[in-house]
Amino acid sequence: MIGVIDTEGDTVEWTFPAEPGAVRTARTAVRDKLRGWGLDGLADLAALLVSELVTNSLRHATGPIGVRLVRPPELGDTLRVEVSDPLPDPPRERAAGPDDESGRGLQLVAGSSRRWGTRPGDNGKTVWFELAVPG
Repeated sequence: MIGVIDTEGDTVEWTFPAEPGAVRTARTAVRDKLRGWGLDGLADLAALLVSELVTNSLRHATGPIGVRLVRPPELGDTLRVEVSDPLPDPPRERAAGPDDESGRGLQLVAGSSRRWGTRPGDNGKTVWFELAVPG
């Protein structure tokens, strides 16, 4: 892990090097933080979806990978998770065949989250998704 920024308890950001161990480290960091926030019910799903997006970043981009969790009051019952990398091109959903080894990550994110999307940034792009916080 390159760095961690934890702001006032409702946002945390990590930066990971673009290397294979980043997937496992990001998954663990997300799971641990969500459990620390008392969001145990979201921890495993968020960690799975983060690992899919970090894996996509490793395959297609170079440079550091950012992961951010946001749970500010204005989002209400929503947790926003963001994964950023230096590649400017947005990811594309693909129709993976039954024998394909890849191509299902964005399908998993789209099917498991409340909503998701991408946005350009100054140094690449961010893929984000939102999960409903159990009430």
